[in-house]
Amino acid sequence: MRTIYSIIAALLLICFVINGPAEAQGESAVPFLLISPNSRASGMGEFGTGIADDAAAIHWNPAGLAFQMGQEISITHTNWLPQFGMSDLFYDYINYRNHFSSLNGTFAAAITYLNLGEHTRTSSLGPEPIGTFRSYEFAVTAGYATKIMENLGFGVNLRVIHSALSPIGTEQEEGSGVGTTVAGDIGVLYKTSFLNMPLSLGANLQNLGPKITYIDAAQADPIPTNLRVGFALKVLESEANTFTIGADFSRILVRRYEAPAGGETPQPDPFYKAIFTAWGDQGLKKVVMSGGLEYWYTDLIALRAGYFHEERVAGGRKFLTFGAGLRYDIYGFDFSYIATLEEDHPLSDTLRFTLLLLW
Repeated sequence: MRTIYSIIAALLLICFVINGPAEAQGESAVPFLLISPNSRASGMGEFGTGIADDAAAIHWNPAGLAFQMGQEISITHTNWLPQFGMSDLFYDYINYRNHFSSLNGTFAAAITYLNLGEHTRTSSLGPEPIGTFRSYEFAVTAGYATKIMENLGFGVNLRVIHSALSPIGTEQEEGSGVGTTVAGDIGVLYKTSFLNMPLSLGANLQNLGPKITYIDAAQADPIPTNLRVGFALKVLESEANTFTIGADFSRILVRRYEAPAGGETPQPDPFYKAIFTAWGDQGLKKVVMSGGLEYWYTDLIALRAGYFHEERVAGGRKFLTFGAGLRYDIYGFDFSYIATLEEDHPLSDTLRFTLLLLW
């Protein structure tokens, strides 16, 4: 029997070339790990490394958890690529954090799930369907953060990643399109001031881990190791009004090599080597820039806007984002909207919705 890998490939191309850092589609597997998971950051142009002051810090910068008290749980849902009208293509994210004074730190956990829909399976004898299968990917993350100094936080994550693109291989393959691997993150966050305004500076090295194997070890693919650095500056803070601006700069640290004429394709560098060698591939041209702003009125209503920019050499995604949030007692609601700068772009009109509880 054989599966229709062309369908899966098309879906992955649409979902990941457009929605993950663009080089990830050809250079790494499981780029769903890089999708902006929460509505708040998504409404601010997808920046969060420097601000990292809610439970979603486990994604943007786990070190931000070190400065958070109490507990929080949030759930985010988005219909992925709504322009295609596929109801079974969606992304869900749930996270939780809890501060433990006795352990001098904050623990957090998150589940990321991307449903790629149902596909038809055929045999090599003809195009007639002989069954169906579902494709999906998920990751489970646990993190811990603590203060090294009063204004310096340090955080780490451990992640299990499972990718089930197809449960059945082709007639010539012994394996299947299912793989599992592990990864880790390391983050730091430093709080200071600039012109008497609160300033935070952050860095996060994401998805440090071995390759993921689907068919056999010789065809293993690297996961999307990613470096993020960012800042958040609170330019206004009063009893009734708070205004914050910030930006992230990120780069995929995966290095593949072209095959020599008539030769076999070289293996990609392992992650511990690629964090250095990846810079030799177009250098800073592959840096993705994202920034935005957030305004709060009496900690009750928030308005957000941002801009995401990726050079054409790295895929060329450019879009505006908008968002809003509400807080009442322990309850919260956020949403975000993407307005692309290209007509009929698959990301156009993407909405994210987040419900949260804080106590």
